Amino acid sequence: MNFLLRPRQPTPLAHLARQGARLRPQPQFIRRSTSDAYTPRRNPWVTPTMLLLGFVPIFTFALGTWQLQRLQWKVALIDELEEKLQLHPLSLPKRINLSVIPEFVFRKVYLRGKWDHAHSMLVGPRTRDGVHGANVVTPLIRDDGSTIIVDRGFILKDLDLQSIPQENGVVEFLGMLRTSQERNAFTPDNHPERGEWYWKDLDTMAEYAGGANANVQPVLVEEIFEGHEGEASTRLKQGIPVGRPAKVDLRNAHLSYVITWYVYTLSFFTAVMFVRVLFNKNKSRRGQMPR
Repeated sequence: MNFLLRPRQPTPLAHLARQGARLRPQPQFIRRSTSDAYTPRRNPWVTPTMLLLGFVPIFTFALGTWQLQRLQWKVALIDELEEKLQLHPLSLPKRINLSVIPEFVFRKVYLRGKWDHAHSMLVGPRTRDGVHGANVVTPLIRDDGSTIIVDRGFILKDLDLQSIPQENGVVEFLGMLRTSQERNAFTPDNHPERGEWYWKDLDTMAEYAGGANANVQPVLVEEIFEGHEGEASTRLKQGIPVGRPAKVDLRNAHLSYVITWYVYTLSFFTAVMFVRVLFNKNKSRRGQMPR
């Protein structure tokens, strides 16, 4: 029975298990520094400069598309005015409805009456085939007693109103119905009291010619000249105004604007892609291990 009271000797396996437990590393809870935290890699292409460069071609492409729409609108407008120009000439009524004049712009009209030379105006400077001069604008007293404003045409710059041959009898001619001229930011103000006219302001011209009391209506007609160029040169030498040709002369530069903006768009895209190719090429070279 003594062997039951004798202390039990540990076995070799138990000894090795206890020794391994002491040697096993215990988990340590150590706080990492903020410098060791993971930070996502930034894309070198997402920068304010690259965003701006990406916006520019989008903006220029939008402008090119807008100008393309404007081109289509202007071509349709010119075609419509050309059709109006081919219609039979109108006879203007005594009292003209000013609100409907825009619907009849570029329509030919037949006029008959006498010139009011006392209220003639020189509007300029103007050019015709590279020659400098001015346009003669004279009120026309029609047979019915009403008066409208007529742009009679171009004269040379060396002439004045006193040098122009005056027709005192009844005149008959074809003209083209127009609206008041728009003034741009570079056009000076008119000074009727000094006889200085730089643009055709119908309301001011009608008042200068006598206004409503003299039955003057702010209606503009441009006289049409249907002769050949030799006849036009003869008239200019004689001081006789040369009217405008019977054609639509609306300025249409939208096609050049379309080409310009689309070329800008293509140029920006090409430049951005070229820079990106160079960047990737230099990046691949830096990433190669030296031999």
